[in-house]
Amino acid sequence: MEAVMTCNMPKRWNPKMPKGLDLEFTHHPISMRRVVNIIIALERLKARSSESVLGTEFRDENLLNLIFENIVEEQIVFECSSAPTDDYTRSDDMEHQCSVTDSKKRSLVLVQNSMELQAMMLQGGNDNRKVYLNMSTYMHPSPITEARPVALCIKGTNLYLSCHEDKSVPTLHLETVEDKSNLSIITSGSDMMRFLFYKRDTGVNISTLMSARFNGWYISTEDSDNKKVEMCQETAQRYTTFTIQHQS
Repeated sequence: MEAVMTCNMPKRWNPKMPKGLDLEFTHHPISMRRVVNIIIALERLKARSSESVLGTEFRDENLLNLIFENIVEEQIVFECSSAPTDDYTRSDDMEHQCSVTDSKKRSLVLVQNSMELQAMMLQGGNDNRKVYLNMSTYMHPSPITEARPVALCIKGTNLYLSCHEDKSVPTLHLETVEDKSNLSIITSGSDMMRFLFYKRDTGVNISTLMSARFNGWYISTEDSDNKKVEMCQETAQRYTTFTIQHQS
C-alpha cells in the first residue's frame, strides 16, 4: 500500500519512517485530541528507528497494527465501592409515636415505684395512664426484609426499653438515656445492641418485637392483668404479638 504526499513540501524520504509509509498533511481542522495522538504516534515511531526491518513490503495489516499500537487509547475504569459496615444507623425521619396493646387489648402502663411496664385493661378515667412509645427505625447493615430494627422510648421521658442478661436470662429493663445522640449509630455486637429490637409484622398493625441482642427472645405479656411486661422465648405460654398503631 502506497500513501501519497499531498502537501507543498518537497518529497523527501525520512529514514526514520518505515519504508513504504509516507505522511499526509491536510489543512482540514482537527481536534486537539487528534493532534496529541499524532504526536504520541510520532514519538513511538522514533523509538522504533533502531529496530531492524524484517521485510520491505508494508501491508495493510501492518498499518492496522501500527494504528492500534500507537493511536488507539486504552481506558482503565476503576470500580469504586464502599466497604460494608456493621453499624445500625438511625433514620431521623423514621420516628413515630405509637400506641401499643397486646393480644387481649390491654395497654402498657408505667408503674413509677417499680419502674416497670405492666399490661392492664384501662377503663374510664384511667386512660391517661396509657403509655405511648416513640419508635425509631434503624438501617440494618445487611437489610432483612421481614424485620426492621427499632428502638423504643416512652413518650415524654428519656426511658428506653432494653434487653440484657440478669442471672444469665435475657430480661426487659427501662434505662435512662440522657443523650439520645448516643443511640444515633449502634455497632453490631456492641453492648448498645441491648436497645434494639426487631419489629416483624405478622398482620395489619400486628407485630412481634424480638431482641436484637438475644435471638429468639420476645417482648411479651402474661395472661393475667397488672403483670410485668417481660422477655420470653417463642415457645412460652405468653402473648408475644402486639397491635402497634402510629399516632398522627
